[in-house]
Amino acid sequence: MANIGIMLKQEISRLARREIRGQVQAIKRASAQYRRHIAALKRQVATLEGQMAAFMRRTLERPSATKSSPSASKVRFVPKGLRAQRSRLGLSAADYGKLVGVSAQSIYNWEQGHAKPRAEQLATLAALRSIGKRDARVRLNALDARTTKKRRKT
Repeated sequence: MANIGIMLKQEISRLARREIRGQVQAIKRASAQYRRHIAALKRQVATLEGQMAAFMRRTLERPSATKSSPSASKVRFVPKGLRAQRSRLGLSAADYGKLVGVSAQSIYNWEQGHAKPRAEQLATLAALRSIGKRDARVRLNALDARTTKKRRKT
């Protein structure tokens, strides 16, 4: 009787190991497939981040201030127009100042007519006339990301 019990126990163990091995191999195959897929996605994300960084560098470059020559057309500055532009974009004076590269107080003074922007700032203001709300938000987010990177490095 003992032999039948031992043989039955051995057979059950053998069948259990065989069943477990089949289950484990299927899990190993799926896991390897998932790892390959994750690695491919990581490569794709790295490529897209590189492309986005290059695009942002090209997009965010500020227009260089051109020396005004007699033949060059002058950019007209009207405080009311600046206020209208800022409200059209839905930006605060601080955010608009970040886009232009000046303080919020400068934007406020320009809008009130207490001060006028310099030539290089006028060129930047003229370039900002052609952007929309989305572009403005994208540029602000990129500028914020740059400043946080610089702060982390120091």
